[in-house]
Amino acid sequence: MKDYINFFAESEFKGRFFNTTGLCIPGKHYMVNIDDKLKSIIKLVQRENYFVINRPRQYGKTTTINQLEKILKSRYKVIKLDFEGLGCILDCEKEFCSYFIKSINKSIDIVLPQVFSFVDLGDSIKKITDTMDIILIIDEVDKASNNKLFLDFLGMLRSLYLSRAANESSTFKSVILAGVHDIKNLKLKFRDNADIRYNSPWNIAVNFDIDMTFNEFEIGTMLNDYSKENILKLDVEDLSKEIFKFTNGYPFLVSRICQVIDEEILIDDKKPWTIHEIQKAVKIIINEKNMLFDDLIKNMENNKDLYECIYNVLILNINQVFNINNPLIELGHMLGYLTTDKDNNIVVSNQILKEVIYSYMISKTDTRTISRYNFKSNFIKEDNTLDMEKVLLRFQQFMKENYSSKDIDFLERQGVLLFLSFIKPIINGVGFDYKEVQISEERRLDIVIQYNKCKYVIETKIWHGERAHKNGLNQLKNYLEIEGLSKGYLLIFNFNENKQYTNSEYYVEDKNIFEVLV
Repeated sequence: MKDYINFFAESEFKGRFFNTTGLCIPGKHYMVNIDDKLKSIIKLVQRENYFVINRPRQYGKTTTINQLEKILKSRYKVIKLDFEGLGCILDCEKEFCSYFIKSINKSIDIVLPQVFSFVDLGDSIKKITDTMDIILIIDEVDKASNNKLFLDFLGMLRSLYLSRAANESSTFKSVILAGVHDIKNLKLKFRDNADIRYNSPWNIAVNFDIDMTFNEFEIGTMLNDYSKENILKLDVEDLSKEIFKFTNGYPFLVSRICQVIDEEILIDDKKPWTIHEIQKAVKIIINEKNMLFDDLIKNMENNKDLYECIYNVLILNINQVFNINNPLIELGHMLGYLTTDKDNNIVVSNQILKEVIYSYMISKTDTRTISRYNFKSNFIKEDNTLDMEKVLLRFQQFMKENYSSKDIDFLERQGVLLFLSFIKPIINGVGFDYKEVQISEERRLDIVIQYNKCKYVIETKIWHGERAHKNGLNQLKNYLEIEGLSKGYLLIFNFNENKQYTNSEYYVEDKNIFEVLV
C-alpha cells in the first residue's frame, strides 16, 4: 500500500489538459475562448427571444450552455434542466410537472406547491415570472423530441409566450433549448374552437444563426494558453491554420487533434509543435473509432439516400446546389456532414470527415484482385521515397488486365475508389494522404500524399476531350505551385471504347507532369 501512496503523490496531475468527452471546465481543461459567441447568445436573451441551439453532436453545446448559465446567473434567475436520462418522467404529465416544480424550487430558492397538470404549471410560471426575470434552459431536448408529453409542454410555453405578447400575462424572459434537431420542425395538434389544425409548438423561436465552429483566431486562443502553461514557443498562427484546414473548426476535432499531439505523439517529449505533428494526429484520428465517426457510418448505412448524396459529392464530384429546404440536405447539414462552399454547392463539412468517409467507402470496394499488384516493396526507392510513376503504371496494368468496356458503368462510379484502394496499402504506416475536390469541366480530385518528408500530388479526372485536358494540365500546374512542387501526376479515366492505355510526360512552364491513362 505504501508504494501506491507514493505513486499517487508522484503521479498527481497538475495543470490543464485537452478534453474531448463531456463537459469542458475552465481551469481544468484547455479551452477555446468563445466569448464572442456567448455575447451573441446573450443578446438573444436580452431581446427576450426563445431559440434552439441545434448543432451536431460533439459540437460543444453542453459546454457552451454551462458557461452561459454561469454568466446569466449574474443578472437573472436561471432554471436549467437536462433531459438526459429522465426516462419515465417524460411519459407522465403528473411526474413531469412535479419534476419541473422541484427544479424551479431548487434553482431559484423558492417554495412552490406541487402541481400535476400543465394548466396548473402554467399558472405557477405566471406567478414567479410576474416579479422577476427568469431564463429557462433545457439541454439534450432530443431525448424528448418524439414525445407527445414534451410537445404538449412546448405548446404550454408557446401559449404563455403569446399571452405575454398580448400583455395578458407574464412568462419566462427567454427559453433556450439545446440539441441536435431543430424543435421548430415538430408538429402538434391545436384546437381552435371547432377546428383542429397542426402547428409547430415552437414556431415562436427565432433562428439561431450563431457560428459555433472555431475560427483560426479562436483556435489560437487555446494554443496560446497551452504554450504559456507549458513554456513552449509555438507558431500559433501556422498551427491554427493547419488545424482549421483539416477540421473547418469542428469543435471536437479541433480539441482531439491537440489531445492526440499532447498525450500520444509528444507525451514523452514536450517540445514545440510543428505542422508535421498535426498531420500525424490527423492520421491517427482518421483510423480510430469514436462516437462521431460511429454515428457518421451508422447514419450513412441507415439512410441510403444520404449515402448516395455523399457518394455523388465525394466520389463522382457531381455539383449540387446547397438548398436547406431539401430534406436530405437539411439532414446532412443538421448532422454536421454537409455544408456549402463559396459557390453554394454541397461539400462535406471538413477534411477529416472526408477522409473517414473515403476510407469507409474504400473498405466496401472489392479489392480481391488488387493485392496481386500493389506489393509495397515494389514501389519504395532506396532513399525511402515513393516511385509514384511506377505506382501509376502498375495501377494501369491492373486496370487493363481486370476491366474492359463492359465495366464502364461500374468504373464511372468506382474508378477513383479503386485507385484509392490500390494506393492505401503502399503508403500505410508511413504515408499520409488527403483529398481535395476541384470542381471543373473534368470533375477532378487532387490526392496529396505526404510520404516521409516528400509530397506527391496526383490528380484524378475523367477524360472530356483535348480542351478540357489542356485546362486540367494548367490547373494541376497551378496546384503544384501552391504546394511548392516541381512535379505532379495525372491519372485519367477514359471510358471511350477505342482508348489506349498510354503514359505521357508534359512540361507546363517549369512543372513536370507524368500522365497515365486507364
